[in-house]
Amino acid sequence: MRHLLSATAGLALMLASGPAMANRVFVSNERSNDITVLDGETFEVIGTYPAGNRPRGITISPDGTELYVCASDDDLVRVFDPNTMEELHTLPSGPDPELFVLHPSGNPLYIANEDDNIVTVVDVKTRQVLAEIPVGVEPEGMGVSPDGRVVINTSETTNMAHFIDTETYQITANVLVDSRPRFAQFTADGSKLYVTSEIGGTVSVIDPETQQITKKISFEIPGVLPEAIQPVGARVTSDGKKLYVALGPANRIAVVDAETDEVIDYLLVGQRVWQLAFNPDETRLYTTNGNSNDVSIIDVETDEVLRSVQVGQQPWGVVVAPN
Repeated sequence: MRHLLSATAGLALMLASGPAMANRVFVSNERSNDITVLDGETFEVIGTYPAGNRPRGITISPDGTELYVCASDDDLVRVFDPNTMEELHTLPSGPDPELFVLHPSGNPLYIANEDDNIVTVVDVKTRQVLAEIPVGVEPEGMGVSPDGRVVINTSETTNMAHFIDTETYQITANVLVDSRPRFAQFTADGSKLYVTSEIGGTVSVIDPETQQITKKISFEIPGVLPEAIQPVGARVTSDGKKLYVALGPANRIAVVDAETDEVIDYLLVGQRVWQLAFNPDETRLYTTNGNSNDVSIIDVETDEVLRSVQVGQQPWGVVVAPN
């Protein structure tokens, strides 16, 4: 039976306010259909909450008041109060939402719909669909430029990164990358775009101005078969110095010097590491490990894996509440 928050702990959570909220970590568990909440200071599990059917993509509003979860098998986005984990309402998403990204302003939400080959744009205030943008086959990854002018969608089967103008909702460029692109991540200054390719085993470094690939990062891990090295989630520090890449069934996080785009280290984490998230001051990096049902916590300064915490079944996504 799913572990639920005790009444006493639940009351404490409901009464918690701003500063305590900032260190909460939210993990979507796609098989147990719930969200695990961790204390970012003690790394203890605060509680586990129902989240619909097959929760995957997860993000939080810039002001920390709304938690968004892709309930993939419910064909909608569920919106929760992150203080109480009470469901507030739902948003239309199109079929099979998997990943999404919020505009830097907090509105709208851009959602990848894998089954329909579209990106759905939803106003999170009016709860209305603003646009449906046709993209490549099996859209998955979503990224947004720091200035909010460009959204990136990656299509798994078409093997492209699609550049979408957020004003016109038109595709302005298509960049061919390696097989099965999974994730798109801009640097904080907008000068680089990283796109991971799960089957291709690479990360494409793209110049957003020219939409040209300037480099491809590849990975070699002693004792690990090349086909097990599958780049999926990625995060880059806001100072542009380090890129972290989840390598799936290789059970490693690659640490990349983001100034030279050279791999500098591999960190052993749990099994089938999938997505990543920093805490607000970027001193910690959290990884979801789908097959070992845990979250690894990494010290960003030392690149040391501090510990792992058991969560639900097949953890998929992770987000940390903002300050």
